[in-house]
Amino acid sequence: MATAAKKPAAKPAAAPKKAAAKPAAERKPNAAFMKPMTISPTLAAVIGAAPIPRTEVTKKVWEYIKKHNLQDAANKRNINADDKLKAVFGGKAQVSMFEMTKLISGHLS
Repeated sequence: MATAAKKPAAKPAAAPKKAAAKPAAERKPNAAFMKPMTISPTLAAVIGAAPIPRTEVTKKVWEYIKKHNLQDAANKRNINADDKLKAVFGGKAQVSMFEMTKLISGHLS
């Protein structure tokens, strides 16, 4: 009574990884994001009236939100609007941070 012992299947050899030909080039910012935008008077009450790039607008709005403690304590993704932000958000008392960027873009040209 001979029992044939099974050999475990041989694993295929791992394919050799491609060597990095050259290091990644340094990222250059997109010119469209760096273009100074004209700010509406409503938004200017919150962040100032000077033309600044879209990326800086978002940063300044977040600085305002954190300075005035307007993030919802229970759900940090929601922003509770004060009187100035309520005008920017179209009268809404609370918006999500994702909706906020959409509403702010309507005040830039």
